[in-house]
Amino acid sequence: MDVEKAYATKDVVAKLRRLADALEAGKPFAIQIAGKRITMPPDAAVEFEYARSGDEEEIEIELTWKRKPKAAAEEE
Repeated sequence: MDVEKAYATKDVVAKLRRLADALEAGKPFAIQIAGKRITMPPDAAVEFEYARSGDEEEIEIELTWKRKPKAAAEEE
């Protein structure tokens, strides 16, 4: 499943600030993207990617983690 949504600059700033605070504090980060609520654990891997093609350039911030089995997630 892929979910993408573009946000206004002020919304991106607020989300990045919350993400940075969560990472710094070692806490989970929750975000809603296109109606889907996602919670990232504090031990997620963070990766910056850069791509250039023709006259376009792109930077992506990628956050990855393993999902917990349903039974373990429900017990928390």
